Amino acid sequence: MRADQEQLDRRLGGRHVGRRRALAAGLITAALALTSACTSGDGGKPSSWQGAAETPAPKAAATISEPAADAKDVPASTAIAFSTTEALETKFELKDSAGKAVKGKLAEDGKSWLPGGALKYGETYTATVTATGDDGRPATATSNFTTMAQPSKQIRVSSFLGDGQTVGVGMPLIVKFSREIPEDYRDDVQRRMTVTSVPAQEGIWHWVSPTEIRYRPKQFWKANSKVSYRVQAGGLPMADGWYGRADLTVDINIGPSLIMTVDNKTKRMTVTRDGKVIKTIPVSLGKKSTPSSSGTMVVIEKLRKTVFDTFEELGPEEGYRTKIDYAQRLTWGGEFIHAAPWSEGQQGSVNVSHGCVNVSMAMGAWLFTNTRIGDPITVKGTERKLQNGNGWTDWNMSWSEYVKGSAVPYEPATQPSTDATPDPDVTPTAD
Repeated sequence: MRADQEQLDRRLGGRHVGRRRALAAGLITAALALTSACTSGDGGKPSSWQGAAETPAPKAAATISEPAADAKDVPASTAIAFSTTEALETKFELKDSAGKAVKGKLAEDGKSWLPGGALKYGETYTATVTATGDDGRPATATSNFTTMAQPSKQIRVSSFLGDGQTVGVGMPLIVKFSREIPEDYRDDVQRRMTVTSVPAQEGIWHWVSPTEIRYRPKQFWKANSKVSYRVQAGGLPMADGWYGRADLTVDINIGPSLIMTVDNKTKRMTVTRDGKVIKTIPVSLGKKSTPSSSGTMVVIEKLRKTVFDTFEELGPEEGYRTKIDYAQRLTWGGEFIHAAPWSEGQQGSVNVSHGCVNVSMAMGAWLFTNTRIGDPITVKGTERKLQNGNGWTDWNMSWSEYVKGSAVPYEPATQPSTDATPDPDVTPTAD
């Protein structure tokens, strides 16, 4: 009995000892674990806290300056101005409140972005500029703005020419405004006016009046060119609370180079097409009391049949009312190329007209068939000089005179033209 009890005690005691040893061993292990957490592996010296490695800032930087962040009542024509530093690549994006991207393009200087058309009125937009430097790390600037409500005072912009029209090589591009544009605003308007031609040709806009601006190339348009011009006037401030009503885009074609030259000395008109003489026509110009104007003009309008009535201008003694065929207007003052069968006997020898270029009925019909609006004509050697403004007299000014009418400083083309200089008697010599 005792032996059995002792044997049982030994078994129980052994289990108790094993648990105590295991517990003691666990406490020692925990203590070691705590100790090792507070010491380094270099002999027990304290270690410093170690955080995650910091990401270096991008070299490039971007900032949006206009419109200001969260700006309200922003014109629908606004350009977004921004700046970058240390950027090898710059990307811009504008999205409306629905997240739809707005089409547009960067300015040539890379410092601003212009929408492809007027923005929506009363809409919130988000502009984002991303600049990436040579480290490959992008830097982003974001700005929100809200456009103004649709204004009640709007200026309409119109073009004399329509889409798809084919005109002569002397045709100026003519844009009119329904209200005068103050001088302080004309440069802003002109910077929103672009002309693209194929092939490329140097030219400039010229303010004829506060309500009209025209464009001509440095030399006559190249034959068979394609020309497109655009006025981004929608939402553009134009002084005193007035804004542009809408954008305007026009695409036209330039026809063959048909040029007429009239010499008072010989009483002949020489007609060239693409540089080759195709017709020589006897003419009668204005008599001494009503001389024709010397200068470079273009065909303004063509009238198959019309009536000249000069009683109001010349009075009852010299005035007349006459039916006219094949009339082509050259000046606002009433100078035309037209058929004059009554003066065919004097054509080529004596001037008997009231300032017009008289040709025969047959030659009037031929000219009328072959010419277009915008074809140039230069008259030489008469007693009176053409007055600028009396018709589309854009080509009656030298290039240096013409650029003075621009509200934006003229910058010559970076590459000089390799084309031959036109005959100075046909086209004004470029200064």
